[in-house]
Amino acid sequence: MFRRFSTNFALSSIAIDALLAALGLFLAAWLRPAFNPLQAVSDLPEPVVIPPELYFIFPVVWILINLLFSVYDGRRNLRVVDEFGSLTLAALLSSVTMAGVLYLTYRDISRFLFLLFVALAFIMMLLWRAGARILFRLRWLGSVQQRRILILGAGSIGHKLAEHIASQRDLGMQVVGFLDDDPQKVNQQPDVLGTLDRARAVIQHQGVEDVVLALPPSAHARLSQVVSELHNLPVRVWVIPDYFSLTLHRASVEEFAGMPMLDLRAPALSEYQRMIKRAFDLAVVLFTLPFSLLLMGIISLAVALDSRGPIFYRARRVGENGRLFTMYKFRSMVDNASALQAKVGYTDTNGQHVHKVRNDPRVTRIGRLLRRTSLDELPQLFNVLAGNMSLVGPRPEMPDLVEKYQPWQRKRFTVPQGITGWWQVNGRSDRPMHLHTEDDLYYVQHYSLWLDVQILLRTVWSVLRGKGAF
Repeated sequence: MFRRFSTNFALSSIAIDALLAALGLFLAAWLRPAFNPLQAVSDLPEPVVIPPELYFIFPVVWILINLLFSVYDGRRNLRVVDEFGSLTLAALLSSVTMAGVLYLTYRDISRFLFLLFVALAFIMMLLWRAGARILFRLRWLGSVQQRRILILGAGSIGHKLAEHIASQRDLGMQVVGFLDDDPQKVNQQPDVLGTLDRARAVIQHQGVEDVVLALPPSAHARLSQVVSELHNLPVRVWVIPDYFSLTLHRASVEEFAGMPMLDLRAPALSEYQRMIKRAFDLAVVLFTLPFSLLLMGIISLAVALDSRGPIFYRARRVGENGRLFTMYKFRSMVDNASALQAKVGYTDTNGQHVHKVRNDPRVTRIGRLLRRTSLDELPQLFNVLAGNMSLVGPRPEMPDLVEKYQPWQRKRFTVPQGITGWWQVNGRSDRPMHLHTEDDLYYVQHYSLWLDVQILLRTVWSVLRGKGAF
């Protein structure tokens, strides 16, 4: 809906990136002889000569891939993490592509020189964007495109939108007020500028550029009338259906059977984010699998020798979008643990059932060690490979506990469930199910690949400390 910068700024960004790519290649050729003393690189005579056509080919390749990753889309790069993430992924693909160009053409170009070029160009592209963001924030480069917004409907959805806009100050959005046909709201709320009949007058007087319709379904006829009255004004008209109260996390408009429809169960991750997350999961699991298989073999032997029963514990869990799947763990309890559940579970002061307690008498000797080190979770790497879990995400929950969820808690199922997550690195088993849902929703709302990396690193530290696990 809103852009962080103008189309002219996007075109300027393309030109700057092209110049920086060419400059990076020039600086790499100029600096390359200085690295001759290093044992890992070959001596090159000075000066290093770069084929002139590469000063055109490399910038063009880099710009095209930046466009592919929406680096210059002001609507998709509102947050710095989104912009820098897109730029980083584009740089990786650009590097591979340009390396392929060299392989097919100029194989005599120094590999170290090429890597130096990529690093220099990428760093310069990051730095100028960071500087531009600082200058925008200080208003030294002007400001982002200012948008004056009028909200038709002063109900809960309209006010929620106004609060969200007020929290996004850097986007240059300003709500001029509300219009509503409810006399009580007009008389008692100072930001309600009148009834819907005043829409044209307020738009023209306030210089409104965007009109948002946040009316209830009962006002459908009124909505149609207002939209028809605004058709010849230079404003964009947006509609927030009141059905958003029925959504799990967010809604999106999709084409279904050739018709645009509102998807109330739209996943929290875009297809691009899902692809990146899945690729990251597979890369980490496959890289660590040789060591993991060896460790799982040792643990399997220890579990078998420690107590009678199966090596693996299989449990039905609720996954993404409420789908049931079988989750695997190393057995850490006695064989008849389920029959003894009623003796250890209890109901807390909030009326919530707590099924996991410290000093559980059902836990075996080797099971206590596995739980303290979280090694009992290792078989879930197979769940990740199968695609019904991720390395990072909300913890898969037991079906009978999910049946007791409030509607807002079910939003945690809009992303793949994970082996570890935001809750685990901020308390792990110290907090029961009904006290960690808000942590899961924080992850859903702030997902990024970088957040996954941070959680994995913090998980390693939490496991080494043995904090909160039992």
